[in-house]
Order: sequence, then structure tokens, then C-alpha cells
Amino acid sequence: MVNKMDNKIVTLDEMCRLSREYTTLGRTVVFTNGCFDLLHAGHVAYLEKAKSFGDVLVLGLNSDASVRQIKGDLRPVICQDQRARVVAALSCVDHVVLFDAPDPGDLIRSIVPHVLVKGADWPEDKIIGAKFVKGCGGRVARVAFEEDISTSKIIERIGQRFYGGA
Repeated sequence: MVNKMDNKIVTLDEMCRLSREYTTLGRTVVFTNGCFDLLHAGHVAYLEKAKSFGDVLVLGLNSDASVRQIKGDLRPVICQDQRARVVAALSCVDHVVLFDAPDPGDLIRSIVPHVLVKGADWPEDKIIGAKFVKGCGGRVARVAFEEDISTSKIIERIGQRFYGGA
């Protein structure tokens, strides 16, 4: 029996091929990225909104090495294979592709999405890949966070509640 998650978690080469196919079929490819460590309601709302900008949502997921580069040696809390499986289980996510770089620039240039989505806390001129996507005729969408929640805050709360400090 084929696991449905196997079709959603893809290599970069597979995603590039799929992106070309979707474009040929006239489907809008949306791309966003992140660590998605300790998936929470804010992540889900963000991904659902990202999906609303097109037909196919591609999630670039930072690998464990990439997360450590960005967040420090204590992160991620959840390993990349488990994080990929969890986000792939969301109905709004069509494909998950892992990447090792600290930023998704090469991934975006390879996939060539029609819409690049990032949180509204990022000014458009600081969004990696924005200039490229717009130069290819695409657009950038910024999504406001609906919840005042973050993985870092959750980790801090766990530390305070169960260990008397962060």
C-alpha cells in the first residue's frame, strides 16, 4: 500500500518537475517556507491562508541543519522527517520539500512559484526570493499572523511551567 504522505514529501528534482507540470496545466503554484517546529494553530492558519492564493501549496521546510543555523543548537525540537510528515498531513499543503540552506533562495529560483508567501512581519524588500518571483511575472503575498503564538513562546512556557524557568 502506498502511503499518501510519500506523494507529498518530495525531492527538489521532483518538485521542479511537478512545478513545471502544474504551470503547463495553468495551475497557480504558491510557495512558502519555514521551520514549523512544534506545529501550532498559528502555523495552520498561516498555511491555510497561503493556500488561498493559488492551486498548489509548496512548503519549503528547513532541514535540521538549517534550523540549527537559524535558531541555535537546541533546535529543532522535532526532527525534520517528523516535521515533514506532520505538515504534509495538512490538507492545505500539497507538497513538502526539505532544504539545507539557511534561506530558501535557491529553492525558490528552482521551483519558480507564481506566488511567494511570507509573514507580514517581513517587509517585502527583505523577503528572500521576492525580486526573483516578481521578475518572473509572479507576486508576493504577506500574511498577517492571526494568533500571538510562536514555537519559541511555547518552549518558553513549557520551561516556566515544568522547570521553573526557560
